[in-house]
Amino acid sequence: MNGNAATTAATTPAEAVKVSGLVKRYGDLVALDYFDLDVHAGEIFGLLGPNGSGKTTAINCILALLAYDAGTIRVFGEPMTPTSYALKRRIGVVPQNVAVFKELTVEENIDYFCSLYVPRRADRAPLVEEAIDFVDLRGFRKFRPGKLSGGLLRRLNIACGIAHKPDLIFFDEPTVAVDPQSRNAILEGIERLNRAGATVVYTSHYMEEVEQICDRILIMDHGRHLALGTADELKGMIDMGERISVETLDLPDPALDRIRTLPFVIEAAYDGRELDVRCRRGDHNLVDLLTALREARANVGHLTSRPPTLNDVFLELTGKALRD
Repeated sequence: MNGNAATTAATTPAEAVKVSGLVKRYGDLVALDYFDLDVHAGEIFGLLGPNGSGKTTAINCILALLAYDAGTIRVFGEPMTPTSYALKRRIGVVPQNVAVFKELTVEENIDYFCSLYVPRRADRAPLVEEAIDFVDLRGFRKFRPGKLSGGLLRRLNIACGIAHKPDLIFFDEPTVAVDPQSRNAILEGIERLNRAGATVVYTSHYMEEVEQICDRILIMDHGRHLALGTADELKGMIDMGERISVETLDLPDPALDRIRTLPFVIEAAYDGRELDVRCRRGDHNLVDLLTALREARANVGHLTSRPPTLNDVFLELTGKALRD
């Protein structure tokens, strides 16, 4: 190997998942349209898309739960097939819908799901204990699911998916309908799993979560790969700059019309109390807006300016809200 090749090999991240040209059809409906995906080993990878975009279909194909029409899927460098049992033992799945047995206790549920990967009880017992401690359910180990709150159920769901210590974990909206305290506990737990060596693929309808924990993010729609990058890289792909909000009680209609014609203004709305302006990228947007307000003799109160968010990126790329 020459020096350049050695340097490239040393700097190129190892791939946990590589999906190339994936096609999945349901009759005339194309669910995945030559879809590509690369997840680096050791990262938390965010997968975003509106409902019906193909996220679940892509994940089910990666897990070999669904046949597809064209393309290739490799996990940790090996082809993924329905009979790739060694690979499947390295994967954990935490589904959106809580999937536990109501008749079993917390401890029995975790033990059962762990047994699907670790058959010997002696090997399994310490893993079950570690999973119980990891999600902080030791005080609830003898409870049945019907006695648990929504947040505790979500934590049990996670314990069942990670007890066998998988190298690759899929989290499908794990914080739906939980309180803020439980959400923070779940996100912190995912980050701890990642620091311990697990690669994570994370889907969520909460943009702030994705931006908080994900190293890279892929946005998809209509079964296609739209954009990929860090949160900051994705924000740099759109024309939108900051969003400026100004409290003012006396903005006349002609002044609002004038503001809407400013070259950096994408959209301006006024509800009688607050002016909200979406801006294109620019160095003097705030100064120019305040100049226009001063010329209109509008009294300005509280003012805020915030950079574009991941939600702004999503809306510009897909034209729809993530919660559609």
